[in-house]
Amino acid sequence: MVTFREVMRSGSISQAARTVGRTQPAVSTMISTLEDELGLTLFVREHGKLTSTPEARYFLEECEEILGRLEQTQRTLTRIRTLEAGKLKIACHPAASGFFLPTLLTDFLQGKDDLEVALIMRSSDLIEDLIASQQYDVGFAETPQPRASINQTDYDLDCVCIVPASDTLASAKVITPSDLNGKPMAVLFEDHPTAVQTEEAFRSEGCRFVKRLELRTFLPGLQFVAAGVCYMVCDMITAYSYLLQGQANPNLVIRRFLPRVSNSVSIMTPAYATRSLAADAFVTQLAGGIEDMKLRMQRVAGAAHDQWS
Repeated sequence: MVTFREVMRSGSISQAARTVGRTQPAVSTMISTLEDELGLTLFVREHGKLTSTPEARYFLEECEEILGRLEQTQRTLTRIRTLEAGKLKIACHPAASGFFLPTLLTDFLQGKDDLEVALIMRSSDLIEDLIASQQYDVGFAETPQPRASINQTDYDLDCVCIVPASDTLASAKVITPSDLNGKPMAVLFEDHPTAVQTEEAFRSEGCRFVKRLELRTFLPGLQFVAAGVCYMVCDMITAYSYLLQGQANPNLVIRRFLPRVSNSVSIMTPAYATRSLAADAFVTQLAGGIEDMKLRMQRVAGAAHDQWS
């Protein structure tokens, strides 16, 4: 079609051949073959002059429309290849949905004005199903049990202790159950792994665990700690998201907690679907964001590098 269009535009086989980078005989053969396939005469050759027929002019209109669509498709695919366009669907659990993941996504979207993103917050178990069923491209949630339909990269992150800045514990580099013996605590619901580990840490050291507040997420617990209502051993992402807000509450201090209490999160993608370039790039961005978070939390909590997971 491109060669035919050039013949129509130039009115010359030789000129069209130069434009498309082919020999004159090759272009003549192509035109003859096209006429045979269409069963139409496209050009009349008289006295060395090439004249297009009405049928050729009609066919040119069709070619222009088709080639226009092809060129638009090529431009779109180029933009998709360079991550400037496309679609990306992300599902995120509550702890990371407020600040951590949106901050990473904001950086990722710079210069990608036509990349369409769907971001939803769901519980970790629902995110697992959304990824397994290929309804979403990337999931970030608490670590599920391995299953064949999900590719996952797991991160076992240290929890940290949040205490009031005015408390004597604020000067400690590491906080232990003996420091919190008999003090009011905020924890997640009783069967959550962090709640189970926290209570076990107290029991193992013979300390009394006092559960004053039971929460669905750690985020509201920050306000309770700031008000002096309780203390809290919370996940790293919640503590880091608090720092990302840029409004660090002078009433709160983040410290390392021992024995270790951890919270495992995972980046998940569908195992039975080819990952798009946009999804692949964002997974890389998310993985880098997790490593950056760990480094910053080492500095904030005053933990030496070889002591932090």
